[in-house]
Amino acid sequence: MIKNGMLVPQDATQLNEGSSDQLRIHSIESFGTHDGPGIRMVVFVQGCQFRCLYCANPDTMDVKGGSFIEIEEIVQRAIRQKRYFGKTGGVTVSGGEPLLQRKPLKQLFRRLHEEGINTALDTNGRLIDTQTKELLEETDLLMLDVKHFNEEWHRKLTGLSNKNTFKVAAHREETGKPMWLRYVLVPGWSDQEEYLHELGKFFQEYKHIERIDVLPYHMLGVHKWEAMGMEYKLKGIEPPTQQKLKNISEILKNYFREVRVN
Repeated sequence: MIKNGMLVPQDATQLNEGSSDQLRIHSIESFGTHDGPGIRMVVFVQGCQFRCLYCANPDTMDVKGGSFIEIEEIVQRAIRQKRYFGKTGGVTVSGGEPLLQRKPLKQLFRRLHEEGINTALDTNGRLIDTQTKELLEETDLLMLDVKHFNEEWHRKLTGLSNKNTFKVAAHREETGKPMWLRYVLVPGWSDQEEYLHELGKFFQEYKHIERIDVLPYHMLGVHKWEAMGMEYKLKGIEPPTQQKLKNISEILKNYFREVRVN
């Protein structure tokens, strides 16, 4: 439901009104190169509780949108593409927010592993419970989206708290499984140097974070907001300059073994 120019979040912690053998998805990309290592098939699931002001795909927010697809159909598509994955590629599930469908995703990842296919999960870490932990056990690579280190600024950007995001990170670290962090850099919103230092200090003792990806803010999704009749509140914000990106990268290099600007 759109209210005051925004899509209002629905209180859903488990989104799957189809059978347990189905996912509610937005789309599937066959040859993704920016969603994990190697060449990957990327499944974009439907539904998200965050309301990120810069979201490039606001059409994925609605938990009632999208369409259902059988898990086995996804597996068979991946098998057909397996020869392109090579040694490092595989399947990434992104969003929307995958953790809203963590139960069927666990089934999907188990099937992919049976076929020798690598799995990656791109999530904002909104939910942490037994089912999340079980899904993460089947996840070869966790790509955790940290929207902001500061709680107040995180709420301004997304409408919700960041506490569970850090709980997911802590759990992943405890399991010893690999993790990437992802951070969208929005001028005036998430580029404050003091908070980037705090972010780095918070994670600097983590041994299983392989890298942090800095994702420069862009305006490619603005037309979708307008088409959906939703107010885009970051009008006038320009993408970060190359100098700004360089400065931020230098800060983060003090704390992370690898920093990439995508």
